[in-house]
Order: sequence, then structure tokens, then C-alpha cells
Amino acid sequence: MKDTIVILDFGSQYTQLIARRIRELKVFSVILPCNASLSRIKKFNPKGVVLSGGPHSVYQKNAPSLKKGVLGLGVPILGICYGMQTMMKALGGRVKEAPRREYGRALMYIDNHKSLFFSLPAKIVSWMSHGDKVESIPPEFSILAHTANTAFAAVGDPKRKLYGVQFHPEVIHTDKGLQIVSNFLFRICECFATWQLSDFIDSKIKDIKKKVKKDNVVLGLSGGVDSSTAAVLVHKALGRKLKCIFVDNGLLRKNERRNVTRVFKNHFKIDLRVVNAGKSFLKKLKGVVSPEKKRKIIGHEFIRIFDKEARKIKNAKYLVQGTLYPDVIESVSFFGGPTSRIKSHHNVAGLPRKMDLKLIEPFRELFKDEVREIAKIMGLPDSIVWRQPFPGPGLAVRIVGEITPAKLKILREADAVLDRIIREKKLYKKLWQSFCVLLPLRSVGVMGDKRTYEYAVAIRAVESVDGMTADWAKIPYGILEDISNRIINEVRGINRVVLDISSKPPATIEWE
Repeated sequence: MKDTIVILDFGSQYTQLIARRIRELKVFSVILPCNASLSRIKKFNPKGVVLSGGPHSVYQKNAPSLKKGVLGLGVPILGICYGMQTMMKALGGRVKEAPRREYGRALMYIDNHKSLFFSLPAKIVSWMSHGDKVESIPPEFSILAHTANTAFAAVGDPKRKLYGVQFHPEVIHTDKGLQIVSNFLFRICECFATWQLSDFIDSKIKDIKKKVKKDNVVLGLSGGVDSSTAAVLVHKALGRKLKCIFVDNGLLRKNERRNVTRVFKNHFKIDLRVVNAGKSFLKKLKGVVSPEKKRKIIGHEFIRIFDKEARKIKNAKYLVQGTLYPDVIESVSFFGGPTSRIKSHHNVAGLPRKMDLKLIEPFRELFKDEVREIAKIMGLPDSIVWRQPFPGPGLAVRIVGEITPAKLKILREADAVLDRIIREKKLYKKLWQSFCVLLPLRSVGVMGDKRTYEYAVAIRAVESVDGMTADWAKIPYGILEDISNRIINEVRGINRVVLDISSKPPATIEWE
């Protein structure tokens, strides 16, 4: 049986990232709500438990608290940020509002290099995100690290193997963060690195065969790495019982439908049905400017059209979706936990409830880079493996304001120009996403000695590991100049190009 770490979710937007970091070190991890019963936790026979961060204050009324008995499980426990504070409170320590909040990078000094901080330098840059602080710690605990603003940046009780860190080791902004997680897993929890994605593939294929048996399965194919990899995985399990449906919602990029149908009909030989439904979607979206309303309209219309097409398939009982961890964490409170909702996702928001199909989500517990790894293992071509993420609502969330055929045409052409240049300059694989956003404003320009009054387009290019956090890409000025010149010269309707230099957080990657 593989070693497992249980993560109790107190509502942090980084909870999934903790799970990703642990699996990156080849140890299996599972996320449960912070109020999970002890019996549910014990079912996983965990080698250790991680308490996530969260948006609350431990002294607030109705704030999520550490369930009685968790600290007595007899396994190592690591509390992160809010997780540390709720642990301290449960053991008799004191937590209060900090006179100075601490957000972002902070220089941290290591006071104890045993166990959690083994092999780390005397000081590192840590990533802080807290408005409260631990004022006093239980007598069994000692200080492991501090910052100028936080006396208890890390504490530990080695005898009971209980540890707390006020910073976030799971984010890339913390120096040696992965080493800290590694020390917890291997030095403290004594885990073995046995988690392999190849094992995951074999397990999922067996599960799908056992679940589906003789029924047919439908899958909404977009051409992205998630749905494509899901299609290949399910096809390997079920063969011709898999029926793929591609719905052209009129909000796709240039030549999207042609490229998808060519790849899957020629390369994969998978049963693919194509539905041209652009007019229907645009009619429903006429006059709509709210981002959330756009997403809901597109989601509902997709359900209606997909359901209509799926009903034509005899004995179709299951629906496959390429839902990922980040889709879930940004859409709903994960597993009933206290996580704040950011936005709804096209492939998460209500699809199973609306359709007479049972749901199969093979990648619900994986991140994008893990799915890419599975795609490579299963032999998908690079054009699919390295395809940048594209939102379910398509260009609808890249046109700020009302969607019209004219705006779609302008954005498609601008995005095609950007895509060509990014590929020409060998930047495509280096960037998590790179795309254009059509802004809801026009400005004055001069072209050919004539006054113009046209749209502005924003360039959004980010670098990321898993989409949970992202930094804006520092594209060389010469390439940016080329992008601007070619978009303005080649795309009618645009006379100004701007660059989005915000990171996630605080911004999201998509504009809507």
C-alpha cells in the first residue's frame, strides 16, 4: 500500500498546491475538508497530516477549527499559516491580530536546522500571507525560525512530531520550500517515494472498465490537453464504446474546429461528432456584459446542445470530463470545505446535475502538468501535450463587455498573429498561457496620415507551473515591439496594443 499524506482543507487557495508539491516528491496526497471525521481520516492510514492555510481568523465566531482528536492521531502534523494558528490555539497557545500584517516576501532566519529545516541555509526568503500572529506557543514547542516581524515563523514539538509554519512553503516564492516539504515527508513522516503516474493510469483504466462495463460513454472534446488525454485514456479502457462530441460554440480561436477534427479523425481514429452551434450561442449572449453571466449562459447552452447530441447515441450512460483540481478549487468549496469561490468554470458549473448521464472525471485530483505527463506517457503528440490552456467559454471571457461577431473576428485575427510570433520565437512551451484580450474601449490613432478610432488589445502572457499562481512573462522588448506592429498592421479594427503586467494573485490569468 502506498504511503499517503492527508491534507485538511481550511480554505486556502493554495490547498491544491500543497497536494501538488507532495505528489511532485512521489508521495500520494489526498485532500479532505477540515471537519472530516477521524474515521474518514484513518481510512487512508496516513503517514502524516497537513493543516492548510485559510482566509479566517481563529478567534472569529464560526471560524473553522481543528477537529478534536486530530492531534492525537499519533502521526506527524504540519500546520501551515492558519493551520499553524489553529494548532497553537488547540494546544493552549494564543493567537491575536498582528499590529503589522505581513504579505509577500520576508527574510526568514533559521534557528534550528534539525528535522524541518535540515540542510537549509541560515536565512531564506519566505512567502508570508497573514494578518494574525501567534503571540505565545505551548510549553512543549520551541522556535525553529523567525522574521523581523514574526517571532514564531516556525515552531515545533519534535517529541510529538507536531510542527507549524507561519509562511507558505508550497509556493515557489519561498526559497527551498520544496526542501522543507521534503524534510517533513521523508525525515519526519518517514514516507517512501512510491507514487507514480503510471500507476495512476493503470488504476484509472481498471476503474473505468469496472464502472462502465457494456454501456457507451460520451466525452465533450475540445482539443485541449485535458479532454484529449481523457479521451485517449478512456478509449484505451473502452475502445469504440467512447463517443466524442465536439461543439463549436462560435467562440473558438482561428481554425480551431478544423485542427481538432483533423488530429482526432486522422491520428486517434476516435468516433468524433462535430456540432456547429455558433449562431445559437451568440444569440443567447447578445447584450450580455457580466463575466459570470456569460459563463453561465455558455455552460447552460453547452449542456442543452451536448445533451441533445448525446441522446442520439444509443445506450450512452456516462459523461467524461477533463476536470482538474484548479477547476474545482476556483469554482466551489472543495469537498464542502471553507474555500472562497472565485469564478465558475465551464466544465464544473452544474454539468452533471443537468444531464441524464453519470459522471467520470479521471483527472479531478490532478494538476495540468500531471495531465501533460500522462499525455506523454500515453503517446499523445506534442501539439496536444504542450497546447496552452484555453478556457471552456472560449473567447467570450477574452472580450471584455458585449460579444459580437465583429469583435470575435478582430480578436481571432489578433490572437492568431500573437500565436504565430510566440511560436516563431520559441516561447510557446516556456509560457503557461499567451493570448489577446479585446478591451471595451476605443482610442484615437493615426494610420496612413488618417485619424483612426479603433479598439485596443491587451497582451496577456504568464509563466506558471500549475495555474494556481502565475507571474507575468518578461518577454523581450524587441519581440513585444514585433507583436504590437504586426497586430496593428495586420488586424483591421485595432490601433493600440497594451501589456498586462499583473501576476496571479492578485489578478487571475483570464480577464473575466
